[in-house]
Amino acid sequence: MNSACPALSPAAPPVQATTPRALVLLFAVASGLSVANVYYAQPLLDALARDFAISSSAVGGVITATQLGCGLSLLFLVPLGDRLDRRRLLLAQLLALVVALATVALASNTGLLLLGMLAIGLLGTAMTQGLIALAASTASVAEQGRVVGTAQSGVFIGLLLARAYAGTVSDLGGWRSVYALAALLMLALAWLLWRRLPNSKGQTTNISYRQLLVSMLGLLRHDRMLHTRGMLALFMFAALNIFWSALVLPLSAPPYGFSHSQIGAFGLVGVVGALAAFRAGAWADRGFAQRTSGVALLVLLLAWAPLALMGQSLWALVLGIILLDLGGQALHVTNQSLILRNHADAPGRLIGLYMLFYAVGSGIGALASTLTFAHFGWYGVCLLGAAVCLLALIFWASTRAR
Repeated sequence: MNSACPALSPAAPPVQATTPRALVLLFAVASGLSVANVYYAQPLLDALARDFAISSSAVGGVITATQLGCGLSLLFLVPLGDRLDRRRLLLAQLLALVVALATVALASNTGLLLLGMLAIGLLGTAMTQGLIALAASTASVAEQGRVVGTAQSGVFIGLLLARAYAGTVSDLGGWRSVYALAALLMLALAWLLWRRLPNSKGQTTNISYRQLLVSMLGLLRHDRMLHTRGMLALFMFAALNIFWSALVLPLSAPPYGFSHSQIGAFGLVGVVGALAAFRAGAWADRGFAQRTSGVALLVLLLAWAPLALMGQSLWALVLGIILLDLGGQALHVTNQSLILRNHADAPGRLIGLYMLFYAVGSGIGALASTLTFAHFGWYGVCLLGAAVCLLALIFWASTRAR
């Protein structure tokens, strides 16, 4: 499979929507609420470090535990959606997620905290990617990019709003209240999904679970599009987590001394970038995937210049966040639109494999971020992020040339 082929085809005219708008909106909202659970910890790292006596250089391990859960989910839970009724599977995972959130809210030691974070990563990821796969299989091929792009916009906005929510609730009631309230919110979402999600029994495969996992190895070995887009996802999510995992550390310290709600509010800025990239999936449907990818990677690289100037101006930080999330969202939606195109019978497995690259990148980025900040400060974090984005741009250019 040639990863450049979709971009070389002539632009297609816009297609008429066949998936109900209300259902597409539900996919977006439910995906955003599900993924938010995975990212509540980022603006709370300093509070967690204090309560559990974790050093500033090692507290990034809390995020790494969550990403480990993400990786396990992508390998063993998300693919189940290709075999089982996704509606029932999603509801079972959602109820288990409620238990995981309650575990973190009540954690009394570091081991229990890490175990709860691992479970949140496992189940929050399974929910989110299961919803994306269901959205992809519900939509027609001609509008798949648009529907997946809309759902993915919900994911990105949920990810960003998670930081604002976590910061505000933590300031009002402590970090434990963040997870307790999230558990109640997931219970309410379970009722809504039970009533509104479509049945997916007719879209499943009859192969065994073992064969399902073996088939993933085949996809991973032979799908060149998955290789290319997966590596771009690894670089991109490493860069995003390098930024967001380190941001709370300088902003909570002098001279800023910002509260968690003030730090979390910076996540709201990224919504502008996410909304601006809303059309990326539709552009992929029309044949502009490679152009969108190149521009998105360049925007990601340029974002680190204003981010590095945070010490001189918080407006520079705001601009950098918008650029970072604009480039990240556009690239992510384009990636998913392309990998889902040639395997309509395996959306769960493809998304699981693709997001496995994401989990690896996110975990590495979070751990490298706090270590770099501890030794080299904010400028070191920005140099690291820019280097990762430059590598991603070089990788994309080399694969396009091939």
